[in-house]
Amino acid sequence: MSLSKRLALPVFVLAVAGAACHARPPAIAPSRTMARAPAAPARPPAPPPAPAAAARPAATPLSDAELFRRKSLDELNAEHPLTDAFFDYNQNILRDDARRVLQQDAQWLAKWPQTRVRIDGHCDERGTAEYNLALGERRADVVKEYLTSLGVTPDRILTRSLGKEAPFCQDSGESCWSQNRRGHLVITDK
Repeated sequence: MSLSKRLALPVFVLAVAGAACHARPPAIAPSRTMARAPAAPARPPAPPPAPAAAARPAATPLSDAELFRRKSLDELNAEHPLTDAFFDYNQNILRDDARRVLQQDAQWLAKWPQTRVRIDGHCDERGTAEYNLALGERRADVVKEYLTSLGVTPDRILTRSLGKEAPFCQDSGESCWSQNRRGHLVITDK
């Protein structure tokens, strides 16, 4: 007998003996007459955990653009986002304080490029109605020119003069008259 056949026989015997030691017991089929143990009542599945507060989307705050869109023209004008330019007596030359507020107005108008405004030229009660209408027109035009020099397109700006016919302050005296000499900005479209 060859060496490989002599070695193969003991390996085969060991393999058969090892398999015999680890054999499974035969499975016994349950008898139909055997009573089954009562099954535990089925539990409903547990509800999913409530989402954490951080996982719930909080009401996102509205953007500036959405807030702006929702406001009416009356609401916007009531907030006074645009400031009036005031003038000295009998003048239509912009003062330094008027230039500063008009620069802020131009920034606001740049932020909302779809808006249109009207500049109402006002005067105090002194002088004739005709004179004050002409002065109010010059004041409105000066405000418009300055805003356009700051980048606001002229097609977004209308002007009109109210002269002394629509005073802001009804009293007499310089403290009241100074409030009436102005270029008043009104938002007309958004």
